[in-house]
Amino acid sequence: MAKNEEAGRSNKRLGRGLAALIGDVNTEPMTTAERPRDTRKVPIEHLRPNPRNPRKSFVEADLSALTDSVREKGIVQPILVRPNPGMPGHFEIIAGERRWRAAQKAGLHEAPVIVREVTDQEALELAIIENVQRADLNPIEEALGYDQLIEEFSYSQVELSKVIGKSRSHVANTLRLLKLPNSVKDYLAEGLITAGHARALITVDDPAALADLIVEKGLTVRDVEKIAQDPSILEKKPAAPKPEKDADTRALEKRLADGLGLKVNIAHKTEKGSGELKIKYANVEQLDEVCRLLGIQN
Repeated sequence: MAKNEEAGRSNKRLGRGLAALIGDVNTEPMTTAERPRDTRKVPIEHLRPNPRNPRKSFVEADLSALTDSVREKGIVQPILVRPNPGMPGHFEIIAGERRWRAAQKAGLHEAPVIVREVTDQEALELAIIENVQRADLNPIEEALGYDQLIEEFSYSQVELSKVIGKSRSHVANTLRLLKLPNSVKDYLAEGLITAGHARALITVDDPAALADLIVEKGLTVRDVEKIAQDPSILEKKPAAPKPEKDADTRALEKRLADGLGLKVNIAHKTEKGSGELKIKYANVEQLDEVCRLLGIQN
């Protein structure tokens, strides 16, 4: 009973998220006047990334753009850190690893930080919250972060949805992505398919093969949903393109059309020497005129 009560108190405490630890979450850069009062500067080399950070990939182009900004203006939003046990004056990053990486590339010697005493559980929660709110995680990283909180700290999906500020259905659908084959998860992590594609792939018999087709042919999410409902679509061969008419056939069509005053279509099969001649009429009078020209009496 005592253990359950402690877990309950812990979950309530965790629900405060970033807002309670560093003020309301603000994705816009903060001015010097807006920074929390307990911001301090520490040497860049005294910071280390959190090995449990759900974010694993850093797009080089985005990092380069941030580096240019940091080089010009410095780090305008402090990095959230916690003390590194056994190493006084050293800290582990909770949120802001991208800013730290950009500062290193920009050649900065110090970085502004906010130090907080938090547990492993709180550090992971905060890292996920910040990245999700900034849309910095790809769908697989987000799913792995949720799964880590559930497996290690016994979160229910309802509790998790409240902590991160997302709906339960969003949490459930995101976690389902982890059931996909590794090749599909790789496509998703690399941005070659979307989360919408991936959710539609979950219900198909061979998601890996269909994912290859999405990348190869640029299928839309709606295309994949249709295939999931009716797999036979993949077995239907697309109609062969109609061969382009040669110049002589087009010229003869025009002469006949000019002579008849009607639209004429010739479908000639060169290899057989046969084909079809179609004359389109709009009313009975035009049909009578064709019959008269052919010498046929009505």
